[in-house]
Amino acid sequence: MAHDYEKSKSIALKTILLLAFITVIEVIIALAGKGYIIKGFHAPVMLMGLLMIALSLYKAVKIIFEFMHMSYEVPAFAKSVLLPMGLLVWAVIAFMQEGSSWKKRREFVDDKNKGIEQIKKDDSEQTGSLIKELDESDFH
Repeated sequence: MAHDYEKSKSIALKTILLLAFITVIEVIIALAGKGYIIKGFHAPVMLMGLLMIALSLYKAVKIIFEFMHMSYEVPAFAKSVLLPMGLLVWAVIAFMQEGSSWKKRREFVDDKNKGIEQIKKDDSEQTGSLIKELDESDFH
C-alpha cells in the first residue's frame, strides 16, 4: 500500500513523536521509581522492570512495523521477521538465567573452599601442639 509523500511524512512524524513520548515515560518511570522525582518514594524494581520492558517491546514492534514497512506487507512475511525478534528475547532471558545460575554455583564453590581453608587452619592449630614451630630463639 503506497502513500504519497505528505502522508508518509505525517506517519513518520507521528511515529517518531510516539516513540519519543514513550522514551520520556520510561525515563520518568526510572527516575520516579528510584526516588529522584518524589523524595522517599521507591517503586518495586520488578514492577519498574516489567513496565520498561513492555514499553521497550512496544517501541521495537512499532519501529519494525513502521520503519521497516512491515505493516504494509503480507502478514506471514511480517511474522517471519518478528519470530527472530522473539527468539532473540528468549535467548537473552536464557543467557541471563544461565549467568545467574553460574554465579550462584561459583559463590557456592568459593564459600565451600573458604570453609575447607578454615578447617585446615583450625586443624593445623589443633595438631600443631605436637610439632613445635621453630623460631630464631631456638638456634641460640
